[in-house]
Amino acid sequence: MQLMSAKKNQSSGQHEFVKQSSLYQEFLAEREEILRHKWLESERLGYDIGFERALLDWIRKHRDSWRAARRRPDAN
Repeated sequence: MQLMSAKKNQSSGQHEFVKQSSLYQEFLAEREEILRHKWLESERLGYDIGFERALLDWIRKHRDSWRAARRRPDAN
């Protein structure tokens, strides 16, 4: 029983570490932008374009400039 509890605590600690990591935070921010793009494009076109189409379109049209803007010191 103690082994399961220790593994659960370790797993929980690792999960918290991942949630706090800058890489994970960057992923969440990027995902939020993709979802925003999906919503805007779906509204513009009058139908749900779906996540995959929004993802590919956002990467092609916006990802580079979005990343560059996030790296600028004045962006924070």
